[in-house]
Amino acid sequence: MTLGSSRDGFVGPRFLPGPDGAAPAPRRRVTMQQVAAEAGVSVSTVSKVINGRYGVSAETVDHVTGVINRLGYEVSLVARSLRNHRTNVVGVLVADFEPFSTEVLKGVADAIHGSGYELVAYSAGGHVEEHVGWERRYLTRLMGTLIDGAVLVTPTVTDVDADGPVVAVDPHTGPSGLPAVAADNLQGARLGVEHLLELGHTRIGMVTGRPDLLSAQQREQGYREALVAAGLRVDEDLVRPGGFEPDLARVAARELLALPDPPTAVFAANDLTALATLEVARDLGIDVPGQLSVVGFDNIPESAMGDPPLTTVRQPIRQMGQQATAMLLQLISGAAVADPHVTLSTSLVRRSSTASRPHGC
Repeated sequence: MTLGSSRDGFVGPRFLPGPDGAAPAPRRRVTMQQVAAEAGVSVSTVSKVINGRYGVSAETVDHVTGVINRLGYEVSLVARSLRNHRTNVVGVLVADFEPFSTEVLKGVADAIHGSGYELVAYSAGGHVEEHVGWERRYLTRLMGTLIDGAVLVTPTVTDVDADGPVVAVDPHTGPSGLPAVAADNLQGARLGVEHLLELGHTRIGMVTGRPDLLSAQQREQGYREALVAAGLRVDEDLVRPGGFEPDLARVAARELLALPDPPTAVFAANDLTALATLEVARDLGIDVPGQLSVVGFDNIPESAMGDPPLTTVRQPIRQMGQQATAMLLQLISGAAVADPHVTLSTSLVRRSSTASRPHGC
């Protein structure tokens, strides 16, 4: 999938409108020959204009450029790479388009704004747990022909061998030889649980993330460390798997809230599972935050629109995309990167889903 970049988002492939609501027909690629015929000049003249070569008058350049813009002619990325050994395109490879990767993509768009680079976003279509190593296959397809370098979002492997520079965002396995940008998940989890402890909660449950993902492991570690530091025993019955998936989180939340002595607060490993926990509480008639406090992790835009708005740990996802792309552009240019492994700080965002522990609990 090829996407155009903007400051705040992305647009999909361009199609001509279909008649009477029918599926739109793909737009045919305009050729250099069509531009030459429309402009009344030779193909070689069009080529000189496109490549900024000498031997064409300013008037002709303006005329041909106007025709190019009117017809929507675009140079093939493959042809551009064969001619210049550079496509001026960066790739972003994601497991799937979900809130986290979408925020990373926004950060990539911020970073390439005004840089002369374009953006290609490529998705593995989800189900990454069934396809470990998808990054290797896609990098082989794209690198050197369509893109000059790539940002891998939450890659399942970091021992990739690519024909160009690669930077990882939130890698599964943590720091490796691959340049990477991540958030301080351990400290962020501590912040979320400490907030609940300060509110007087002592029975704090957790809906965990994916066990194979380092960030999820660190968030669970932070949860456990915060409880122990407060002099509390970790009750394993209050720790339920959520896998970063809302459906799994709903099951986990129902199990927690159905316990004979249910938790008065839940720390969820990401916002999507925290929002799912809010849904379950609402279905069970449990008031949030009157009877139950919930804290998430990520601070995706949807967290502020929860019912109630979600208290969460902010990791600077968009900034992670920006920083990874800035690092990638440096590497593409041949410049050295001062720190190839960057960890950004996290912070607590207080909203309406947390309150003091109910009396008598």
